[in-house]
Amino acid sequence: MLFDVWGSNTGIHWLGWAMVFIGLIVLNEVGRRSKAGAAIIFIVAPLAMTIYCIAIAVGVANGQEWALTNPTHVYQNSWFHYAKVYAALAGCWGFIAIKYQWGKIGKAKWFRAWPFVIVAINIMIAVVSDFESAYHFFALGETTWVTSEGATQLAGWNNVFNGIAGIINIFCMTGWWSVYASEDKTDMLWPDMTWVYIIAYDIWNFCYTYNCLPTHSWFCGFALLLAPTVAAFIWNKGGWIQNRAFTLAIWCMFAQVFPFFQEQSIFVTHSTLDPNAALVVSILALVANVAAIIYIVYRAKKLGRNPYKQDVFEGTRDWEIATARRAKVDYAHMD
Repeated sequence: MLFDVWGSNTGIHWLGWAMVFIGLIVLNEVGRRSKAGAAIIFIVAPLAMTIYCIAIAVGVANGQEWALTNPTHVYQNSWFHYAKVYAALAGCWGFIAIKYQWGKIGKAKWFRAWPFVIVAINIMIAVVSDFESAYHFFALGETTWVTSEGATQLAGWNNVFNGIAGIINIFCMTGWWSVYASEDKTDMLWPDMTWVYIIAYDIWNFCYTYNCLPTHSWFCGFALLLAPTVAAFIWNKGGWIQNRAFTLAIWCMFAQVFPFFQEQSIFVTHSTLDPNAALVVSILALVANVAAIIYIVYRAKKLGRNPYKQDVFEGTRDWEIATARRAKVDYAHMD
């Protein structure tokens, strides 16, 4: 069993999950369909969060009790959470510039590789976190260790397998420069990022959260990953990476400011911290990403293409649907 969700509070656990899942889908739609909505979610909210976090940091530095006991300081004080929220926001800002073709950046051919760069950075942040846990196992001999936020993590080969899966996942991103604005300007499209990558990424990232964020994985490893995937599979073909960045940034900001929801509220749902479950999931993540990279190599050879400079999923149903949504712009001649 992966999570402690069965028993007298099963309904509460699933209600909390549904609130996160539905809330992320709704806010993602607001952010992608409305400039005003995007401005509030990705400019105003991050500014308010930053001011709030700086105030807490100043209070902690001065030994003030209100800051030392603040849930954000107690539960969200590690390097990982701050790196993740601002990396996710950097992705959102770049994606918005591309989809609206704002300024020289939004129109530049070279900047269309930004989605690959920022996703790779986000993946490596998680990979480093997995290897940090592996260090506790191999160097310190600890099968479990407690983070600065009081979360108990399982340490072992599960971290190694999933860390390797994450590195492979970076190279499963294909068609780095084949990124476009949609005709209706609701989305930044990456047509070559099809179900092959999405599933490999979701399994890897779920395993990462299960390994390194065991107190949050029910939400950030299950609801958060499923929200953008459902949108991409049903009504937003080609827009998965934008969905993922938007929902990730929204969740990270919420978790940074309101950690009470996942740490102390009635909706708290933890993993079972079962080492066998963690090992199985990590092996599955590694197998999924090895299978994905093998299939990508097969497609590249079949089409005679460089998988990073050119699209390798051209001709597939998802690629065709996403490409049909492209804005009618001559990208080959954009500066």
